[in-house]
This record gives sequence, structure tokens and C-alpha cells, in this order.
Amino acid sequence: MTASKGSHDTPVWFITGCSTGFGRELASAVIDKGWRAVVAARNPDSVGDLVERGEGRAIAVRLDVTRADEIKSAIADAYAAFDHIDVLVNNAGFGYLSAVEEGEEDEVRAMFEANFFGAAAMIRAVLPRMRERRSGHVVNITSVGGLVGNPGSGYYAATKFALEGLGEALGRETEGLGIKVTAVEPGPFRTDWAGRSLKQTRNPIDDYAQTSGTRRAAIAERSGKQPGDPARAAQVIIEAVTSPEPPGHLVLGGPGLELVRNKLAKLNADIDAWQARSQWADNPVQ
Repeated sequence: MTASKGSHDTPVWFITGCSTGFGRELASAVIDKGWRAVVAARNPDSVGDLVERGEGRAIAVRLDVTRADEIKSAIADAYAAFDHIDVLVNNAGFGYLSAVEEGEEDEVRAMFEANFFGAAAMIRAVLPRMRERRSGHVVNITSVGGLVGNPGSGYYAATKFALEGLGEALGRETEGLGIKVTAVEPGPFRTDWAGRSLKQTRNPIDDYAQTSGTRRAAIAERSGKQPGDPARAAQVIIEAVTSPEPPGHLVLGGPGLELVRNKLAKLNADIDAWQARSQWADNPVQ
């Protein structure tokens, strides 16, 4: 479908993983605001309804972020339709639950390819033109799991911790170039993350039944009943991106806030308790 370039004062959002969840709700909210959108999904037919609602202000692109050829093609289609990208939202990805010892290398590597390396490739693809225009915003949908490691999701957390570190460094690299970076850290939300998209270890170990196993069961039981509303999350993300001072970190949902605050309190307590020994480790001859 051909899109009109539309009004040049309306922002262009490129959103990955739009078939369900945060991506779909965010794309819907962007389109409803009258803005322009590149709606990316592995199956473009799954987002056809969003493009129709865009009435010429949205295009669908085929995109598996683990495929370099599809990234190149999708970015080219975006520039052909709208000339530039104002906001890149790295949302595509999935979860995998296992204790660290239970982890299967093929599953772990596949998740890193989607959650981390795919997002990094998307960032590298949009940065040249953002730098040229001295304007842009990269939004990485990480997770509360990118700040807090929990039993049963260590490998998933590792992908999100990695994306958090990449985004934080990127923000410092581009702060003088007019490019903003925000990490969005949702807690439990009613998306497909804990449903059809979730993968789990094929080789559970009994010794982890009370830790990793219990948490896997709890996540499955809560699927579809989580307190977080993806449509509301989309509105908050838009508010953050359009703020005069966008946050570097945006935690979403009450349970997520509690987990992150507890983590920070524990981190500060450890630092304070060992401050003297930490300082002693310096070379005394300066």
C-alpha cells in the first residue's frame, strides 16, 4: 500500500513487533493522533487493519529483526514513504523461561538475536539519518527484567540488561547530536509475552522446582490477568517521548515500580555496607 508523505510537521514513528501487544497498541495510538507510522511485523497482513486506519499515513513493512536483508528493506521503504524517521521503537522480541542451568543454548541464542542483536541492528540502521538531521528518538522496550533478575528468567533478563546498557551508552554518545534515548521498562502487562509467545525450557531440573519452576507456573497462571494495560502504556510512552525532557528510563505499572524500587534499595544497602572496603581497594599511592 502506498502512503502519502502527509504533513511534514507530523512525526514519523517506526515501530517493530506490531502484530500484538505493546507494538500494536502503540502503533494504533500514533495513527489515531494523526501522525505517520511505519508498522513493522514479520507478517505484514497481521497489521493491515492498522494501515487502513492510517488513511495514507501508515505503511506496513515485513520485518524479522534477526534478518539483515529485511531490516535494510524495511528502512528503505520507510524513507521512500516518509523521507525520515523521527522515533524508532524497538519492541520486537520474546521471552524464554528457565533456570540458568536448565538453559538450552539454541533457545538462548535465538532470544539474544531477537531481543538484543536485532534491536542493535535497527539502531545502527536509523542513526546515520538521525545524525544528519540532528534529530531523533530511540525507544527501547526493555523490561523490569532489564533492571531486576528473577529466578526462571535469567537469560531473558540478560537480553534486557544488555539492551539497557547499550541504550544508556547510546544516550551519552548522542546527547549532543539531538538524539534522545529512552528505555521503557514494563512490569506484568496483558500482552502475549506470557502467552503464545513465551518459550520454556524443555529440560526442567527438580532442584529448581521451588524457585524457577514456581515462578514459571505463576507467570503462566497470571497470563491474561496481569494488571498492566498495554493501551494505557502506549499513551504514557507517547507522553514521555513528546515531553520537553524525555526520561532516560520509564518504568510502567505498579508492580514494576515496586520491584525496581526494592532492587535500588538493596543495591544502595550493599554499596553502603561495603563502602569502606570498596574505597580501600584503591591504590593508596595517588
